[in-house]
Amino acid sequence: MSERLQPGDVAPAFTLPDADGTEVSLADHKGRKVIVYFYPAALTPGCTKQACDFTDNLDVLASAGYDVIGVSPDKPEKLAKFRDKESLKVTLVGDPEKKVLEAYGAYGEKKLYGKTVVGVIRSTVIVDEEGKVERALYNVKATGHVAKIIKDLGI
Repeated sequence: MSERLQPGDVAPAFTLPDADGTEVSLADHKGRKVIVYFYPAALTPGCTKQACDFTDNLDVLASAGYDVIGVSPDKPEKLAKFRDKESLKVTLVGDPEKKVLEAYGAYGEKKLYGKTVVGVIRSTVIVDEEGKVERALYNVKATGHVAKIIKDLGI
């Protein structure tokens, strides 16, 4: 199981394909703050709620200097379907090999309906302009999470 990130850690670099197959790198966002959120699967109820919440608040976050990247183990084709079906505006990238999920501590053992399973741990990591972890939140809830981030960041 991967280690969880702590504030002050250097955020692991990544380059992953987005819904259109275009490479997206964390380095592309240097000089801006980035909210990197990890979710289990596109086109599922909780993940849809969370992605729609981020989309609905994208202007507020962007005007406060934040970019948003959603990471799941899905392939670009599924991400494109998800984006188009839900009219999502957040950048969605796929990590089928789960290397980035593991590097961020967002993949491992979790409780699901009382059973211990291995999978994506719904998490959000806020990266500062220098590429360091500002906050790392694990086992977050899909509903209400974006509002909580906005409140906690004082936006």
